Amino acid sequence: MPSCDPGPGAACLPTKTFRSYLPRCHRTYSCVHCRAHLAKHDELISKSFQGSHGRAYLFNSVVNVGCGPAEQRLLLTGLHSVADIFCESCKTTLGWKYEQAFETSQKYKEGKYIIEMSHMVKDNGWD
Repeated sequence: MPSCDPGPGAACLPTKTFRSYLPRCHRTYSCVHCRAHLAKHDELISKSFQGSHGRAYLFNSVVNVGCGPAEQRLLLTGLHSVADIFCESCKTTLGWKYEQAFETSQKYKEGKYIIEMSHMVKDNGWD
């Protein structure tokens, strides 16, 4: 089974104690519950996804996220092996990581992350 390594960190800012900090010069998405950085806007692949509880975004990579065990789920686009992801800081379940797609047309999702919009807030330079 592939590991759920959220990828390399970024520049460290000393104001909070998260594992990774994204540079202030980038538009970012953060956990709405604790404000831990989750992803750079540049890592956003699609805004047209459906999570378990509403709209979700698909990201190429994320930070400050842990993974649960992978399990097979029948989603709207077919059978996938997914692992729930959670905020490393506040432990809130955010979405899932696509570990394996069984449909050929869905293979592009493998290794990518879904984060539900209800768990994200935009930070840094969205004005």
